Amino acid sequence: MNKPDIRVIIPAFNEQNAVGLVIDEIPKDWVSEVIVVDNGSTDDTFEQAKSRGATALKEPDRGYGNACLKGMAHIASSTSKPDIVVFLDGDHSDYPEQLVDLIKPIIEENVDMVIGSRALGKKEKGSMTIQQLFGNWLATTLIKLLYGKKYTDLGPFRAIRYESLLTIDMKDRTYGWTVEMQLKAAKLNLHTKDIPVDYRQRIGVSKVSGTVKGTLGAGYKIIYTIFKYL
Repeated sequence: MNKPDIRVIIPAFNEQNAVGLVIDEIPKDWVSEVIVVDNGSTDDTFEQAKSRGATALKEPDRGYGNACLKGMAHIASSTSKPDIVVFLDGDHSDYPEQLVDLIKPIIEENVDMVIGSRALGKKEKGSMTIQQLFGNWLATTLIKLLYGKKYTDLGPFRAIRYESLLTIDMKDRTYGWTVEMQLKAAKLNLHTKDIPVDYRQRIGVSKVSGTVKGTLGAGYKIIYTIFKYL
């Protein structure tokens, strides 16, 4: 693969104070388009994304998967298609500059999908809650037992070949997005790799781990999805 065409999809909900920083820190010499999908924000997320030069889209139907699917639909409708798609959260908890580390195994080692693993990287104190740590451990343990595939994290920061993403045929519209991608990759015997990424405290309050409803909803959906695709 020569210099690849890389598109970044950032789902964002009420991230006006963070999304601009995320966009600014993406290595632009590697990326041809940054797509921010405003998932029904009530603040200036959309305007902040647009002012930073990103392609800003609106997806009023709430749900992490809905926002990601909107970004994918935009790519599908574009004249040219990318080689690699990177998914990145808009809350500034990830380090966008590590995008280069994620795409290298795809370019140099013929890997189909790379998961940015917070479990293997350095985590700032307080950046992940106890329920997040336990949930990741439980989910990855179940995947190993039921699908025979070892992952270390369900981290949202990930890179995937565009053709592999199409083959996976993503469907989930809410909390099951990341685990669905990994389960289907395992079932399709795609070549995947976990690499260390660093993680810091997000800007603002998490819509998932920051609330009891979000935590329970995400936990249920992840476990449900794991058994759904058996």
